[in-house]
Amino acid sequence: MNSLKSTARHFLIVAGVLLAQHAAAAPQAVVKELTTQDLPDMPGKEVLVISVDYPPGAVDPVHRHDSHAFVYVLEGSIVMAVKGGKEVTLGPGQTFYEAPDDVHTVGRNASNTKPAKFIVTLIKPKNHQFFIPVQ
Repeated sequence: MNSLKSTARHFLIVAGVLLAQHAAAAPQAVVKELTTQDLPDMPGKEVLVISVDYPPGAVDPVHRHDSHAFVYVLEGSIVMAVKGGKEVTLGPGQTFYEAPDDVHTVGRNASNTKPAKFIVTLIKPKNHQFFIPVQ
């Protein structure tokens, strides 16, 4: 019985190490700022438009934006979710919304073999960073 427990414990440790290595080795998104525009009718706010390229297997860390974020998928397939919401898989032409208080818990390329690309339009506090990591 001790041998079985020892084998199971060893398996769990190895599985944990492999999962940690996979998460650490996941490709990162490539983010480009496309344009920023002040909003005169909304003092203290601006619009920021970014493009996000997910290489195959890319995974975002948990984060928030403190902004209204409107996602529009251009190519490939992505998986998104906010805290308390369900995961959704989106393809070209589909959209996703994040409110300023949302914590973005899932953001990843749905494919390990094909890239994905999307545009995000953010209505955000002026001069604030748009990506805030969450522990």
